[in-house]
Amino acid sequence: MSGAGKKVADVAFKASKDIDWEGMAKLLVSDAARKEFANLRRTFDDVNSTLQTKFSQEPEPIDWEYYRKGIGSRLVDMYKEAYESIEIPKFVDTVTPQYKPKFDALLVELKEAEEKSLKESERLEKEIAEVQELKQKISTMTADEYFAKHPELKKKFDDEIRNDNWGY
Repeated sequence: MSGAGKKVADVAFKASKDIDWEGMAKLLVSDAARKEFANLRRTFDDVNSTLQTKFSQEPEPIDWEYYRKGIGSRLVDMYKEAYESIEIPKFVDTVTPQYKPKFDALLVELKEAEEKSLKESERLEKEIAEVQELKQKISTMTADEYFAKHPELKKKFDDEIRNDNWGY
């Protein structure tokens, strides 16, 4: 096996250990997302398995003597010489350097979006708590208590009364 193929198989195997599949699965909400996630994981495992089995093994050496007996040494020597002269070029990764900066920028953007989302979630949680509290107290709350919590509404109503705007 070529060194590049073995390296790819090793990297894929190490990458599969670092993936937190269970952690990601917990974040999924819909059944469609879970189904797609299961397909992704199955496909990843299939590709990883293929890389481990196909590309992690060295090929069996050719038994040139066996072929010399059956075909003849001149032809076998010619094939052997041609086989040994083949040079498999090393893989040069030209794609990763192009996309690494874009990926890093996306990671930064992702972190910013995550922070923004967490802040928004926190704000919404507070708003939900306020609405729940209001829901419990609404039957016994006076107008003054309500306006104390919502001064902008009190100002709006006072302005309407002052301007003799009774809404009809």
